Amino acid sequence: MADSLIGEIIACHECDNLHHYELIPVGAKANCLHCGNLLYRHVPDSINRTLALYLTALFLFIIANTFPFLSLELGGRVVENILFSSGWAMYELGMGELGVLIFLTSILFPLIVIVGMLYLLIPASLGKVAPHMGQVYRIINALLPWSLIGVFMLGVLIGIVKLQDLANVIFGPAIIALALLLLVYTAARASFNPHELWSLTEHTSLDLSSDELANKNIINCHTCGFLSLESGEHQHCLRCDSQLHHRINNSVETTWALLISAVVLLIPANLYPVMTVIRFGQGEPNTILSGVLHLIESGMWGLAMIVFVASIVVPVTKLIILSFLLISVQKKSVWRPRDRTLLYRVTEVVGAWSMVDIFLVGLLSALVSLGALSTIRPGVGAIFFAGAVVVTMFAAQSFDSRLIWDNVREKETEN
Repeated sequence: MADSLIGEIIACHECDNLHHYELIPVGAKANCLHCGNLLYRHVPDSINRTLALYLTALFLFIIANTFPFLSLELGGRVVENILFSSGWAMYELGMGELGVLIFLTSILFPLIVIVGMLYLLIPASLGKVAPHMGQVYRIINALLPWSLIGVFMLGVLIGIVKLQDLANVIFGPAIIALALLLLVYTAARASFNPHELWSLTEHTSLDLSSDELANKNIINCHTCGFLSLESGEHQHCLRCDSQLHHRINNSVETTWALLISAVVLLIPANLYPVMTVIRFGQGEPNTILSGVLHLIESGMWGLAMIVFVASIVVPVTKLIILSFLLISVQKKSVWRPRDRTLLYRVTEVVGAWSMVDIFLVGLLSALVSLGALSTIRPGVGAIFFAGAVVVTMFAAQSFDSRLIWDNVREKETEN
């Protein structure tokens, strides 16, 4: 199937540079010559391989959400929970917005991605196109950044370490299934080559010469990668029906607004407590920073560093990087565009890992509910922190990295 793609014109999503699809060695990957962004991998029999992995992922997902997850034993009392318990505990404690966020990002969105991919891949393995393939793929593409199985698993590992000194932690079969699900889910995403899926449709790449490509206004669909000739406003992709835009509308203004909102949210997020640990009727609220200091005092330096980096360093660094990129775009800077694109790529990858604190609070609140013996309750700071993380993720998505390269091309044209 890959042979039919040879010569097809594709565009880099991060800089809009055009390339011809070429056959590369098995296991190799093709990167953009301008910005270094990954264009595609050569995975043999990608559709069938990915289908097998997603079927396995669905099986593991069912086990992870059905059987006991973690149990806590203290003073002869045992508290059991399932994967759903974290979000439900937040809801019962009066923080329904956090409960919904945990449920969406750790359970519902990953399930939609897995089922959606199976819906597309099963017909594709038979050489057929699934009905409404474009619409389904759009949903999957939108939910992928919010499917945070890996972040949730890190929160679980941190929670286990933190609970060791409090009580006896009992592992259920669901936690093993979740760990395997993370590995299989990651492998499925890495093995999927969307170009092979779209090659089954009747819509192929633009058939233009090099000179024509240089003189045409071409719009790259960020959902399916289909190239169209610009023909006016409110144009939609012929292949997946996504709304097309030469550049994200009001990208700079929207990103600035979201960054300012994130800064405002981070102030109460660091001033108000995110969690209160009560042992034998005594306890005091912990802010993010005081929680890190408490871990250091307890000798858990490694855990303290993970929480410090995920909860403080990552959000602040992301704000600084995005602000720098926005200023450089507005100043029409041509300084090291490849490195600035790499910085943007880093903000996309690491931004969601700040959610580990929210998952940790939800997990501990669900498990540690032993009345007078020991209880953990979420604080209002967790709501502000979760809001800041979500807003910064939206900010990264609203920034159009192609603006970095527009300034470079404009400067080259002037010269």
